[in-house]
Amino acid sequence: MDASSIDQKLIQLQNNVESLLQAYQNQLQENERLKTEGALLQQKVEDLETKVSDFQNQDKMSKLVNNTSVEKEDSIELKNRLNEYIKEIDKCIAYLS
Repeated sequence: MDASSIDQKLIQLQNNVESLLQAYQNQLQENERLKTEGALLQQKVEDLETKVSDFQNQDKMSKLVNNTSVEKEDSIELKNRLNEYIKEIDKCIAYLS
């Protein structure tokens, strides 16, 4: 092998290494982006699960109030109180989160 052939092979090898390093850096960036996206999606899932739970609790309370046999005025007052309690509990849960 002559020197020019070796130089060409070294240049080709260097280009290949640079290309691989660039591809590696691109994959690292993509990996970080996907990790961030995954964390955001996980947070959204948790938030939605919390909202579903809150709605289920509100639904249970509404059914409880509607099924309670009390006078209409007392029922409305009880329902309003329960709604206020639910709002306060939701605020506490949000604060703790």
